Amino acid sequence: MVTVIPGSDLLTSALNVVSQSLQIPVIVFLLLFALYAVITVGSLISEYSSRKKVPVRLIKDLIFSISRTKDISEIETIVKNAQIPKNQKRVLVNIARSSELKKDSREALAEKLIENEEDIIEKKLQATDIVTKIGPTLGLMGTLIPMGPGLAALGSGDVTTLSNAIIVAFDTTVVGIGAGAVAYVVSKIRRRWYEQYLSNLDALSKAVLDRLNE
Repeated sequence: MVTVIPGSDLLTSALNVVSQSLQIPVIVFLLLFALYAVITVGSLISEYSSRKKVPVRLIKDLIFSISRTKDISEIETIVKNAQIPKNQKRVLVNIARSSELKKDSREALAEKLIENEEDIIEKKLQATDIVTKIGPTLGLMGTLIPMGPGLAALGSGDVTTLSNAIIVAFDTTVVGIGAGAVAYVVSKIRRRWYEQYLSNLDALSKAVLDRLNE
């Protein structure tokens, strides 16, 4: 006699298979996220130690120096001798060398160079932003996936299976939330640094453009 499995039971079984098959990938990704969080903290400390702190006073002095130059060719020298990050110098020098272009073309070039810096920064923040959002989600998945078999085992009196499921659930939750929290803090600190970097670059580029447009 052929046993017919009801459609709802078949769908439920398929859903359970899919859910349980995700447990190992979830744990693997959580371990990778935890490793990435440790590496990111190290890179943040390294970046902080090598980061040039540019006070507002220095930006103000640079803007006045650029605006007071008698010869446009001196702008490049002022920028190269300034105590600002190398990438900012590169952008400003490229703008300063565009004196032969017309005003609209020069401003378009400056806008493009700044947009390129923004893209580079966005790529640096992308990975930590992903871990910030996905880490807790994977932690929640890692919590719920083993609880199904654990509760089923409890119904049959298998306390050992339930306890193992609870341990896995708690561990994945802690790792997911921890990795997400670390990534969030790192992303927040870096975003503040990069916003200041772009703000300074925007102010200096406008000063160079104003001098070239005179």
